[in-house]
Amino acid sequence: MINEILEKGLFDFYDQIDTWQEAINKSCAKLIEKNIVDENYPKQIIETCEKYGPYIVLIPQVAMPHCQECAEGVNETAVAFMRVEKPVVFDEDDRDKDAKIFFTVASEDNKKHLENIAALSDILCDEEIVEALCQAKNEEDLRKISKKYNI
Repeated sequence: MINEILEKGLFDFYDQIDTWQEAINKSCAKLIEKNIVDENYPKQIIETCEKYGPYIVLIPQVAMPHCQECAEGVNETAVAFMRVEKPVVFDEDDRDKDAKIFFTVASEDNKKHLENIAALSDILCDEEIVEALCQAKNEEDLRKISKKYNI
């Protein structure tokens, strides 16, 4: 999966992002740039988070922005990666909802959506991989992680 993200150029690194809304917008930027999703996709994710809370933070330090409920504007299936040096705060009262790495999922249909989530779950179940991704600083680090863990 990381190899595919690298091949498609769907990754970004930031030192700091001030709000979770801005983080979602930035996590979708490469997907929008490559016409995988349209400009409304991050707005839909933000609206869904405002409605249901930070459901996209799966485990501490890891968010998976996605919008299955109203996935209009998705042109193809892809996953983008973003890492932020300073964790993004989603809930001041629950710091386990802070996130440094974002896997933004865009899926054309429910089947592909579930396939991507399953593939990400395999990665996120490995604490060593998650820690390596949290420490990644650039494209070269991602390439090393992809090669080392065959992901």
